[in-house]
Amino acid sequence: MKNLKKLLIVSTIALSLFGFNTQSKAATNHVVQSGETYWILANKFGVSANSIKSANDATNNMLLPGQTLTIPSSTISAAEKDLMARLVAAEAKGEPYAGKVAVATVILNRLDNKDFPDSIKDVIYQKDNGYYAFTPVQNGTINDSADADSKKAVTEAIASRGLGQGSLYFYNPKTSTSDWIFSRKVTIKIGNHTFAK
Repeated sequence: MKNLKKLLIVSTIALSLFGFNTQSKAATNHVVQSGETYWILANKFGVSANSIKSANDATNNMLLPGQTLTIPSSTISAAEKDLMARLVAAEAKGEPYAGKVAVATVILNRLDNKDFPDSIKDVIYQKDNGYYAFTPVQNGTINDSADADSKKAVTEAIASRGLGQGSLYFYNPKTSTSDWIFSRKVTIKIGNHTFAK
């Protein structure tokens, strides 16, 4: 009887913590101002333009001043954005701004792809056959602070999430030694990086 009571208490606690939490993160209402677009709002609130459109059942890109929109909460925390920005800064140092956005987009595309881990931290720190997916994790430059452009690039990548060409990888063809990476379909070349899927 004592064991049954303990089991009942533990089960109740577990269900209350994990099983029946149906509350979603709170969304924000926003009244559209003249000149605002889904893109501008996505950057302002740190969510994708598609998620704003979806939350409001929008079928086109038209917004009217005075219109009230539901802005969904970001599913990406400030700590995750910082981690992404630090990786972007380390991987895309000296690359054009578009290349920084593309590196951040690769992280998000991996997050959304079933073949990769399902958290930003796990995507960035992923090991495959004993090797880290991203060199800055191996050499420690992931721990350096991110610059303003890298932070901005992460925000832009989040805003445009799901709109790119689906790049899952990037490499510098002048320094890469992997035959496998050269076999991937190239999506775009930006600066010294080739992006592929």
